[in-house]
Amino acid sequence: MAFLQLLVAALLLVHTQGDTSTCSDCFTHSRAAYYPDSDEKGTENGACGFSTFGATINGGDVSASSDLYRDGAGCGACYQVRCTDNKYCTDKGVTVTGFSAMAQTTDAAASLLALGVVDIEYRRVSCSYPNKNITFKIDESSTFPTYLAFVIWYQQGQNDITAVQLCETQNFACKLLDRTHGAVWTTTSPPTGPLSIRMLFSSDEDDTWIVPINNLPEDWKPGNAYDSGVQVNI
Repeated sequence: MAFLQLLVAALLLVHTQGDTSTCSDCFTHSRAAYYPDSDEKGTENGACGFSTFGATINGGDVSASSDLYRDGAGCGACYQVRCTDNKYCTDKGVTVTGFSAMAQTTDAAASLLALGVVDIEYRRVSCSYPNKNITFKIDESSTFPTYLAFVIWYQQGQNDITAVQLCETQNFACKLLDRTHGAVWTTTSPPTGPLSIRMLFSSDEDDTWIVPINNLPEDWKPGNAYDSGVQVNI
């Protein structure tokens, strides 16, 4: 199964209006355009704010669309993508590591690059990160102890993270965080002491709060990554 991470722009999925399927497992028809980057690793930070983490997913060549971005809620979502032209492409889809990765052969890949724009279909699927827990990467813009910003890595499942709370572990007082852009959550004057980051996973049918096993240490540091101790598949 192919996975399309919404981290950095390497492909542009142009959504076809009026052709969206109503079922979650059905494919949506669209088009993909090739926009090569000078180093083939996308932009430096990406609209989602994953920065160099994007270079570790699917070989660093990943894809994006304004329709799928959804004001940042789509960051971290995975999609199965397949080219619909059987002359050049496989019919099962592939892990998207670049525009030509959908092709059957090297020659077909070159033909796809020459075309520039191809018809595709895509559907959302569960993300899978074996042996990885959800991880909180403290952004370098954070300033201990007055300003906290972080990005959520290794988000499994098919649901969106629509809200995040920062909670004190002693009195359980919580505050909702702001999504400044993409997958970046921030707060000024964060509480002191060990902190619990709680995430709301949402779908069209349900909302579920996930409480990590591990807390942020009371002396959290900008640039550090902290393992939550949990993984989800919802």
